[in-house]
Amino acid sequence: MTVIRVLLADDQALLRSAFKVLVDSEPDMQVVGEASDGAEAVDLARSERADVVLMDIRMPGTDGLAATRRISADPDLAGVRVVMLTTFEVDEYVVQSLRAGASGFLGKGSEPDELLNAIRVAAAGEALLSPAATKGLIAKFLAQGGSSDDGDGTGGAYAERLQALTGREREVLVQVAAGLSNDEIAERLTVSPLTVKTHVNRAMAKLGARDRAQLVVIAYESGLVRPRVD
Repeated sequence: MTVIRVLLADDQALLRSAFKVLVDSEPDMQVVGEASDGAEAVDLARSERADVVLMDIRMPGTDGLAATRRISADPDLAGVRVVMLTTFEVDEYVVQSLRAGASGFLGKGSEPDELLNAIRVAAAGEALLSPAATKGLIAKFLAQGGSSDDGDGTGGAYAERLQALTGREREVLVQVAAGLSNDEIAERLTVSPLTVKTHVNRAMAKLGARDRAQLVVIAYESGLVRPRVD
């Protein structure tokens, strides 16, 4: 059995202790390190060969956002998945976290089973984006003006890369951006879930996305999908 190596990064020792007891109670998981700030988290992710980092967004010194950027930019840490821990499901830094390379986010008030599932989902390379979270993400894009017009040039670059996608891959990408699972997309497009997974993987490769969460960000930043204003 493959054991998922988990790193806990939070400045609250009591919370880390509670997470450690929970994670270590599972036969397929092991806490390999604890960090009280982002800089320590990056170092431990490398030295302890962590698979998943549960990263608090707000920490003194180097915060979770900066730490996630460092992990995502380091080729040696390409296999590390970051799950952001937030006080609320929609945190003010959630969009920035996903842009920085986080695989998803989870509220600190989540049930124990949700936290354990999040670790397994992230370790499997999937994105942790519930429909509610995706709606929150879209809302943040609206609030921040985040789209192809964000001014940093990323939107234009992604728009160019979209030209490499087939029509079906673009269609699947739109559905991914809506927060739908592979099974749900398969039902809508009348294809098999395996076919959907293949299209998603090809889109990720062509767009240089780390995971499904990044595809959602790209879909909006490129202008392929635009938030609805009710």
